[in-house]
Amino acid sequence: MYAIVEMAGQQFKVAKDQKVYVHRLQTEEGKKVTFDNVLLLADGSNITVGAPAIDGAAVEAKVVKHLKGDKVIVFKKKRRKGYRKKNGHRQSLTEIVIESIVVKGAKKTAKKEEPKKVAPKKEAKPAPSEAKGKDVPVEVAAVSKPKTEKVTAKKEANVDLSKNTVAELKEMAKAKGIEGISSMKKGELIAALGK
Repeated sequence: MYAIVEMAGQQFKVAKDQKVYVHRLQTEEGKKVTFDNVLLLADGSNITVGAPAIDGAAVEAKVVKHLKGDKVIVFKKKRRKGYRKKNGHRQSLTEIVIESIVVKGAKKTAKKEEPKKVAPKKEAKPAPSEAKGKDVPVEVAAVSKPKTEKVTAKKEANVDLSKNTVAELKEMAKAKGIEGISSMKKGELIAALGK
């Protein structure tokens, strides 16, 4: 019997009494660990595939020791440039022994839920005349000023003008009576027409 299980971000094919080296776990040495993200179970010819995990299945293991893996040399070089960097790295690992593979009846570990963010409530400000000596909240209504037609017309004109060609912009400038348009660029023409 074997299982494919996700442990510490990696997938492993495990069987009973097998030693496995996984990324460093936070569990102390000698303690038991349960991995409930079992992706596949095989018992002889009977194969069960999860979607994505099998409900109720788990792999129980015991942490043997924490250790570091073999040194890996990272060497970077750019030829003819005089650039060479040499680095070493040793991965932090945990050695575990698989004690049993539970097919049904395993308890799911509860995932920590993140608290929902709540927007802070705004307090009503008292009116200046009532603020002295009294704590009376007064609701202040936000007044939005209507946009002037000139500002929106300029923005619309700028958007429309940028789509026009330089020749069309020069014709529009001639019609308005703007001087010196022969030496103007497109951006200058749009600025002159927007005034």
